[in-house]
Amino acid sequence: MPNERLIEAELADSLGFPRAAVRMALIRLAQEHLVERLPNRGARVRRISENEAIELLETRMALECLTAEHAAREATEEDVRALRSIVMEMETAIVQDLSLYGELNTRLHTQIIRISNHRVAERMLEDLRSRPTVFHFRPSVPMPRDPWERLRQHKVIVEAIAAHDAPGAVSAMRVHLSDIPTWMRANAKGAT
Repeated sequence: MPNERLIEAELADSLGFPRAAVRMALIRLAQEHLVERLPNRGARVRRISENEAIELLETRMALECLTAEHAAREATEEDVRALRSIVMEMETAIVQDLSLYGELNTRLHTQIIRISNHRVAERMLEDLRSRPTVFHFRPSVPMPRDPWERLRQHKVIVEAIAAHDAPGAVSAMRVHLSDIPTWMRANAKGAT
């Protein structure tokens, strides 16, 4: 959890690793800005500010728009079939097993990134996904997200990619992802 202290000896014991390995892992996590190392006090999980969480999500949106654009240019018929298949599974999941929808959402976005063949954006998105933004930002107002509307948005993205409509894919992806940072800004206490 944010601000939780990370004590090397306790982590080493619980994980069954030597302290030196845990120390190196904490150094690496500090380099990735996930952990803060405190002089003479060990380390703790870094708290992400509301502004930083919003900026991370906006950055993700820009990168995913870029990958949607490239996917629209690069998609093969096989790629389009795979995307449509995931969307069909999402529709079934809404009706039968909503908990599966999140996994399928991740799979769809990952597939679009793969199709884009944009390796730099892919690496940057992997880095952004490793930052636990949602866990650090817990406004009192739950985010309204209608799964049927999200599914409709996914279909628009996939069909733009299928039509090799790069501007349409970018626009559809922006619509799909922009509600999250917009909602966060509206519900952040100190995000100004």
